[in-house]
Amino acid sequence: MAEAVILRPKEMKTNDRGGGAKTTPLVTRKCGSTSMINGITAFDPGASIGLHKHNCEESVMVLDGDAIAEINGVQHRLAANDTTWIPANVPHRFINASDSQPMRIFWIYASIDATRTMLVTGEERPIDAEHGHYGGAA
Repeated sequence: MAEAVILRPKEMKTNDRGGGAKTTPLVTRKCGSTSMINGITAFDPGASIGLHKHNCEESVMVLDGDAIAEINGVQHRLAANDTTWIPANVPHRFINASDSQPMRIFWIYASIDATRTMLVTGEERPIDAEHGHYGGAA
């Protein structure tokens, strides 16, 4: 049986995704998860991530800042606590709508085997493999 874990984002490694986006993976296989992955991505003012899709459902909550969620070609303005649910294989991306304030999102994938396919290149990568480190428990 797996043991419960306390994850402290400020103590965990952050991955620079380029373009002003940095991700801190939280729940991954490394901490014992067998069914889900989650984490936090911070966006510098005006930053965005490329249009992509996943092989499973994803939910994203805006923690702080003003965001634009582009989902299936439609842009939606989001503020703190607004939450999305995105079905598998639906193209989407998140954009920091502010040119002066940072924005952060909390994301959850409904599968430990979640993948990200970048629409520009067609490159598909397992999410857990790119965020597969574990910062420890307290």
